[in-house]
Amino acid sequence: MAEYDYDVLVIGAGPGGYVAAIRAAQLGLKTACAESRETLGGTCLNVGCIPSKAMLHASEYFDAASNGTMKEMGIEVTPKLNLDAMHAQRRDAVKGLTGGIEFLFKKNKVDWKKGHATFQDAHTVKVGDETVTAKNVIIATGSSVTPLPGVEVDNEKQVVVDSTGALELKAVPKKMVVIGGGVIGLELGSVWRRLGAEVIVVEYLDKLLPGMDDDVRKEAAKIFKKQGMELRLSTKVTGCTVDGSKATLTLEPAAGGEEETLEADCVLVSIGRRPNTEGLGLDAIGLEVNKRGQIETDHDFRTKVDGVWAIGDVVPGPMLAHKAEDEGIACAENIAGQTGIVNHDIIPGVVYTWPEFAGVGLTQEEAVEKLGDKAKVKVGKFPMMANSRAKTNHEPDGFVKIVADAETDRVLGVWCIASVAGTMIAQAAQAMEFGATSEDIAYTCHAHPTHSEAIKEAAMAVQGKPIHI
Repeated sequence: MAEYDYDVLVIGAGPGGYVAAIRAAQLGLKTACAESRETLGGTCLNVGCIPSKAMLHASEYFDAASNGTMKEMGIEVTPKLNLDAMHAQRRDAVKGLTGGIEFLFKKNKVDWKKGHATFQDAHTVKVGDETVTAKNVIIATGSSVTPLPGVEVDNEKQVVVDSTGALELKAVPKKMVVIGGGVIGLELGSVWRRLGAEVIVVEYLDKLLPGMDDDVRKEAAKIFKKQGMELRLSTKVTGCTVDGSKATLTLEPAAGGEEETLEADCVLVSIGRRPNTEGLGLDAIGLEVNKRGQIETDHDFRTKVDGVWAIGDVVPGPMLAHKAEDEGIACAENIAGQTGIVNHDIIPGVVYTWPEFAGVGLTQEEAVEKLGDKAKVKVGKFPMMANSRAKTNHEPDGFVKIVADAETDRVLGVWCIASVAGTMIAQAAQAMEFGATSEDIAYTCHAHPTHSEAIKEAAMAVQGKPIHI
C-alpha cells in the first residue's frame, strides 16, 4: 500500500494551480487538485481576466459604432445595445474555457477533489468531507478583492460592487465612480464608459497605474480624460452610504483637507487584491504569512515546511495569471526532480483598455535608481502617430519607450501604449530574456506595416539613429 494517496495535491485550480497539476501529471506524478468552485480556472477564467476581456472587446465594437469612428471610415451604422446578449457571449466564453480545463484534467488523469481544502498536517488535507494525503502539497489559492474600510460591497444590490459584481450589472449606470486607478478599475471603468456611463475615477495617488513607467502614467491620464473619464487624483474615499439605488461617497484630499460628497448610481471598489491564505489551516503545519499575508518561499517555491510548496498570488511578486502559470510549471518540475526556473525580472504586465498599456522590466526611474546615476541610463521613444499601421488604423495615441544600460546597451525595460501593446510586449520580453541590446532589436528586420515596427524605431532612437522621427 502506498504511503500517500497522491504524489502531488494542488490546492486551487486557478491559472497557477491547474497548470501545476497538469504539468505534475505529465511528469508521471499521481496528482489531484482541490477546488471549491463549481468550475475550474479560478478567479481569472471565471470572474477576472477572461470575462473582463470579453466585455472589453464587445464594448470596443459598440464604442466604435457609436462615437463616429466607423463613420469616419465609411461605415454608417446606428448601434443598439443589447446588454443581455453581451453578457451571454461573455458567459459562453467562460463556459468554453473552464470546460476545456476539465477536459485537460481528464486527459492528463488529474483527479479533481471538489471542496474547500484545510491542512490537518503537512501531508494530510481535508477536502470537503474527504481526507487526502500527499507527499507534496502545492498552495495555489490565488487572491481576492481587497476591502475598503467604510465602503461595504453588495454585489446583489448592484450599487456598490467589486470587480465580480461589475461584470454582472443588469443595466448601464448613469454615473459610475471607480475607486482605484489601477488595472482592474480602468479596464472595467472603460467597459461601462463605452456603453454610456459617466465614469469618475478616484485614485489616492497622484497618477494612475502604479508600478508602470512614469511617462506611461502621465500619458494614461491624458488618454482617459480625452475619452471622457473624469479623474480625481490625490483623493481618498473616507466613507459610503447607500440609499435605495444611489450611493453617496465622502471624499477628501489624500494629504488631508476639506471633505466633499459625490453621488453615483454605481460604485466599483477596485483598490487591489490580497492573498487567499486564511482558512487553509496554515497554523496546523506551523506555516506563517508575512505582513502582506503572503507565503514566503525559496527560489524553487518551497515553503519552510517540508513537502509544502506555494505559487501564484499567495507568494510575493505581481499578481498576474501568467506569472502564476510559469511558477506552476516550474514548481511541478522541481517536485519531479527537474530544474524549474522563472525569471521574475522579466514578467510583462498589460492593461487591456483602449489603447492597451504594457511594460516589462525596469521603469526609467527604477533603472536610474538601480544603476545609481541618470547618465548611466539611455532612453529611446517612438510615437505611435508616426507608425504607418497605427496611422492607417486611426490609432494615433501612444508610444514605445526603451530603457537601456548606457554602458552595455542591454535593454532594461520596455514600455508601450498602443492598440495591440499586449501582443507587442512579448517581443520585448523575449529579447530581454536572452540579454538583447537595443542594437539587437534595432537591426532585427520587422515586417511592414506593423505596430511592432515602433519597437524597432524606439531601439533606433536609443542608438541615436532615429529614422521616422
